[in-house]
Amino acid sequence: MVAGTHMAAILDAAKSVKLCGVYARNSAKAANLIAQHPAASHAKVYEDLSEIATDPDVDIAIVVTPPNARAQIIAPLAKAGKHILLEKPIARTVPEAQEVVEICAAAEVSLGIVFQHRFRAASQQALKLVAGGTLGHLGMVQVNVPYWRDQGYYDALGRGTYARDGGGVMISQAIHTMDLMLALTGPVERVQAMTATTRFHTMESEDFVSAGVTFTNGAVGAITASTAAFPGGAEAITLQYENASLHLEAGVLTLNWRDGRIETYGAVASTGGGADPMAFTHAWHQSVIEDFADTIRRSTPATVSGQTALAVHKLIQAIETSGKTGTTTMVPQ
Repeated sequence: MVAGTHMAAILDAAKSVKLCGVYARNSAKAANLIAQHPAASHAKVYEDLSEIATDPDVDIAIVVTPPNARAQIIAPLAKAGKHILLEKPIARTVPEAQEVVEICAAAEVSLGIVFQHRFRAASQQALKLVAGGTLGHLGMVQVNVPYWRDQGYYDALGRGTYARDGGGVMISQAIHTMDLMLALTGPVERVQAMTATTRFHTMESEDFVSAGVTFTNGAVGAITASTAAFPGGAEAITLQYENASLHLEAGVLTLNWRDGRIETYGAVASTGGGADPMAFTHAWHQSVIEDFADTIRRSTPATVSGQTALAVHKLIQAIETSGKTGTTTMVPQ
C-alpha cells in the first residue's frame, strides 16, 4: 500500500537521492508503479534481487514488503553492501526482528526503520524540549490511537494475521505512536494489558488494546489503541511533566506551562486514522529518506536504527503476552 508514497517521496527528494529502479515479485506491478510517476520514467524494472545486488549505482534499498517477507530479501542485498531502509515493522516477531538487525550488522551496512512520525516538525520540537530538560521530571503518560478500518481492510489476504503481519492494531498502526512515545519517555519496564477483537471486525489478531505501563524512570501511563473507533481520529501523546504538559496530536505540539504560558508548534495534518489509511502526506517519508541518505554520506548511525526500533517490538510483545495471560509482564531491555 505504501509503495506509491515512497515513490513520491523519492522523486521529491531528487536533490538527495536518485531512483535506480523498482523490484516486485510481479514485474508488471513494478512497471505500473513507475508508469504512474512520469518523473520516474528513467527507472528500470529489476527482474530479480541479484540485479539490485550487483547494480553499482544502488547504495540503498528501500524494502516495503509485508512483514512476512523480510530476511530473505534483506540478506542478499546487505551481503552485497546495500544499506537498508525498511518500512515498519522490522518483522513479525522480536526474534525475527533481531535476525534482521543481526544480518545488517554482520554485513556492516546501515539499517534504518521508517518511523515517519518522528520526523514531523512538532515531534522534532518535542524531542528537543524533552532533551533540554526544562520540562522537569516526567510523571504520567497518556497515549491514544483511535483509528478506524472497515471490514474490507481486513478482508485483504493475510491482513491482520500473525502469519503475514505479526498481529493487529499494535504492530500495524499504533507502532508509530508507541515508537515516538519511547523516543520521548525512555523505556517501559512492565505492562498490565488487555487485548481483544471487537464485534466490528472478523480477524485473527487484536483490533483493541489497553495497557497500563510503568517506565524505568518511575513514570506511569496508559496506552489505548484501536482500529474499531469509527470514524477514526488522530493519534495523541500527552506527557505530564513537573513544569508543563506536552501534547502531540495531528502534527501539532501544545505546551501548557505550569506558570500559565501556552505554546504551539507545527500544523494540523491528516494521519490516515480514518477510512482511508493512505490519507497522509508523503513529505514525512521524504524526510526519512533524505535523513537516511545523509547518515550514509556522513557514515553515522541511522536516526532510527534497527537496534533502536527493537524497543517498540519488545514493548508490543510484552503487551501481547500480558493481554493473553492476564498478568503483569516485564519488558525485555
